[in-house]
Amino acid sequence: MCLLALGWMHHPRWRLVMAGNRDEFHARPTAALAPWQDETSVIGGRDLRSGGGWAGVGASGRMAVVTNVRDPLAAQTGPSRGALVADFLRGRDPAAVHIDRLATVAGAYAPFNLLLADSDSLEYLGNHPAERQTLGPGVHGMSNGALDAPWPKTRRLMAALEAWLQKDGGGAAEAAAPGAGPLLHPPYYGPPPPDLTPLWNALADEHRPADSDLPDTGIGLERERWLSPAFIRGDDYGTRASTVLLIDADGHGEIHERRFGPQGAPSGQSHVIF
Repeated sequence: MCLLALGWMHHPRWRLVMAGNRDEFHARPTAALAPWQDETSVIGGRDLRSGGGWAGVGASGRMAVVTNVRDPLAAQTGPSRGALVADFLRGRDPAAVHIDRLATVAGAYAPFNLLLADSDSLEYLGNHPAERQTLGPGVHGMSNGALDAPWPKTRRLMAALEAWLQKDGGGAAEAAAPGAGPLLHPPYYGPPPPDLTPLWNALADEHRPADSDLPDTGIGLERERWLSPAFIRGDDYGTRASTVLLIDADGHGEIHERRFGPQGAPSGQSHVIF
């Protein structure tokens, strides 16, 4: 992921709600959101170059999401950051135990922010700079800087999620987007599906803030401007996927993905109920 907002223990129905965008080179091979063939309890998109993931769910509603930290002077070597997601989702250790163990080896990885959640806690680990937190109820945001750094696009997505969480989370099912693929889920007889339209709209936001509000991450003003919207368009690099994840108190929920090609052209969507 490169941008996300996450609501934790902040809604009467959903224990966790996450909305985020993955920005990546369009040429990087990627598998669409689905249960993983080699570990069907893991559901998410998958990076086919390294075998890891950027966001997903595992058994009993375990959640993991990772972002890189933007620093052109930092070393970009080390193990795949996607493995940080995959290893937790495949495992069974509590989030707090797993992340404490990771903290001892986090320096070996290129800069990252990592969020892990289980039924009991939401845990954060960053390695640039080194930071470890157990997060409380509320809305948290993360992009390619520090946790809850007030980047304009992070603040806008957090505000949109906060507004959505203030509603009851119910409503009519959304219509399938043009060119959508099949819905990957069994028959569902629970409460009515939530109306995710406000979250999709927030993830598609192309607002560019004033130069004075932009962070300075060492990449120059023109690139800061280009990377400043929630949704990024480009021929070679841009937003590849938007994801919305909802998990209830029992560890059940749904995960949605909308995919995009060069210049933001829609390329499909998936939806899994677990």
